[in-house]
Amino acid sequence: MSRTAPDLSLYLVLGAADTGRRPFEEVVLSAVEGGVTLVQLREKDATTRVLLEHALRLKALLQPRGVPLIVNDRLDVALAANADGVHLGQDDMPAATARQLLGPDKLIGLSVGDTMEAAGADPELVDYVGLGPAFATGSKDDAGDAIGPDGVAALRRKVALPSVAIGGINAGNAAQLAGSGVEGIAVVSAICAADDPEGAAEALRSAFGR
Repeated sequence: MSRTAPDLSLYLVLGAADTGRRPFEEVVLSAVEGGVTLVQLREKDATTRVLLEHALRLKALLQPRGVPLIVNDRLDVALAANADGVHLGQDDMPAATARQLLGPDKLIGLSVGDTMEAAGADPELVDYVGLGPAFATGSKDDAGDAIGPDGVAALRRKVALPSVAIGGINAGNAAQLAGSGVEGIAVVSAICAADDPEGAAEALRSAFGR
């Protein structure tokens, strides 16, 4: 592989609606100042045109700061915006097909929620996995039941890939994942709903301690 796995330390997942009345660019920029290392654009209900516009705006914001942009599911939008990669769910395009279309240099992330899914994460195709949901979450309707820190740790032992825990993580529980073996944590509302996204990002990185 010629590509390098991204820094998963603090992974922000968001769509424009997640930031309420604040421009999402404002929240993302503040969060990056606080230590966010990777950003995923996830908007299931947006039209292709709107999603592409958002992706282009984020790419322009993040690229000069050295922070990769990942697009959830929509490989076409990722390619059109020259994003750094895509994140796939278990019901999305197969990783093998995505890799053929993306080429060798773009990143592919894969959501993993159980041991069978973990076994299907091919290191030749996938660059990192998202493990969870770690805790109960309201940010994703189809997230499934929380597996807890022990479940995250068990899945981490099953995959030979960099891993990020996701689902219901905040500054109050992030420390519970510090010993699970994951390289980072992914959040939505813990940053997007915070009055001070920069401070929230700093608190999350401090709580996780990696």
